[in-house]
Amino acid sequence: MSGYPLPEPPSYGRATLAELLPAVAHHLAGDRLEATDPFGLPPARAYVLLLVDGLGWRQLNRHLSSLAYFPYLIGDGRPISAAVPSTTAVSLTTLGTGLPPGEHGIVGYSFRSAPGQGVLNALQWGSDDPVPEEFQPHPTWFERLNDVGVRASSVGRALFADSGLTRAGLRGAHYVAIPDHAGARERIDRVLAATSGPGPAFVYLYEGDLDHTGHGHGVDSPAWRGVLERIDADLSALRDALPADTCVLVTGDHGMVDVPARDHIIIEDDERLATGIDMIAGEGRFRQLYSAEPAAVVERWRAVLGERAWVCTREEGIAAGWFGPEVTERVRGRLGDVLVAMRAGGAVMTRTHPGELGLVGQHGSLTSEEMQVPLLIDEGWDS
Repeated sequence: MSGYPLPEPPSYGRATLAELLPAVAHHLAGDRLEATDPFGLPPARAYVLLLVDGLGWRQLNRHLSSLAYFPYLIGDGRPISAAVPSTTAVSLTTLGTGLPPGEHGIVGYSFRSAPGQGVLNALQWGSDDPVPEEFQPHPTWFERLNDVGVRASSVGRALFADSGLTRAGLRGAHYVAIPDHAGARERIDRVLAATSGPGPAFVYLYEGDLDHTGHGHGVDSPAWRGVLERIDADLSALRDALPADTCVLVTGDHGMVDVPARDHIIIEDDERLATGIDMIAGEGRFRQLYSAEPAAVVERWRAVLGERAWVCTREEGIAAGWFGPEVTERVRGRLGDVLVAMRAGGAVMTRTHPGELGLVGQHGSLTSEEMQVPLLIDEGWDS
C-alpha cells in the first residue's frame, strides 16, 4: 500500500463505547447476562449515563477552567474511543449494541444500504429505507437488560422515540419523552422517576445541543462554551438530586475540529477527484466513495490530497481493523469502495449536499481530537 500509513484502530474489546453498556450490565444483571466490565465501574443500584453529543476528551480538557462540576470528575476520568467513523449514528449504535460497526452495520452518517442500492442517511431514516430492526438485527443492551428484569430507560426528545436510528441501535428501552421546551428541572424529574428503587435500573440520557452548536459556530466558540457551561450546571444539579446509590456516568459520541471554508476541498471542482465516482457518502472528514475502479480512484485522490488525508480501499480499511475484528459480508457491501479520512485540518465537501458547506465544526475521522471521548464517573456523594 502506498500513501501514508493508516492509523491504529480503536481498542475494540477494551476501551471503546462498545464496552460501556456491557460494563453496566455486569453490575446490574450479575450472572443473568454474560457481560464484563473492563473499566472497573463502581457497584451501584442504578446507573445514569449522560451522552453529550460532540463532547470530546480533548475539547473538555481545554475548557475546565470555566466549569464547576466537570473538573471534579476529570481527575478519575479517562479517554475511551469512539468507533470508526467518529460520528453519531455509528457511535450510538456501537453503544447500544455493544458491537463494533463491522458487526452492527451502521457504518457512517450516510452510506450505501447494499450493493446496487442507494445511500441511506442514518440520522434521517425515510419511509422507503430498510426496516431498522432488520437492517440492524442484533439485540441491544436495553433489550437484554429489560429481558432479565433490569429496568432500562431512555430519556430524550419525543422526536427521537421512534426514529430509525433509535429503532436500529437503541431500541428496547422504556422511552421517556420530554418536550423540547422542557427545562433542567423537568428533565431531572424524569430521570429520578426512571431510576426510582428499590430494584436495579439504568437510564440513558442524550444531550444534543453541544454538537449542534459546534457545527454551527465551531468548537471553542463563545456559543459552544456557553452550552458546555450550561451542561455542567445541569449535570451538577442532576447529581445533587439523585440518591447516593446511583452512579452517574458521562461520555460523548465523538469530538470535533473546526474546518474553515478556506480548507474545504470540493470534489466537483477538481476533475481528478470527480472522475470515476458513482456515489458519494459519509461526511467531510470521512468520505465513503463508491466506484467501479477503486484502485484508480485511490491513486488519483492520494495524488491530490497528499499528506492531508488517509486514502485507502475498503479492503485496506477493513484489514487495518477500523471497523472491528470482524466485518460481516452483509456489512462489507455497505462500506465505500474508497475511504477518505482527513489527517489534520480540512474536509472533502460536495456540492450535492450544499447544506454541509456551512458546517464549521466537523468530525468523522480518526484523529485523537475526533476519536477520544471522556468516560467520567461519579459514584455518589456518600460513597
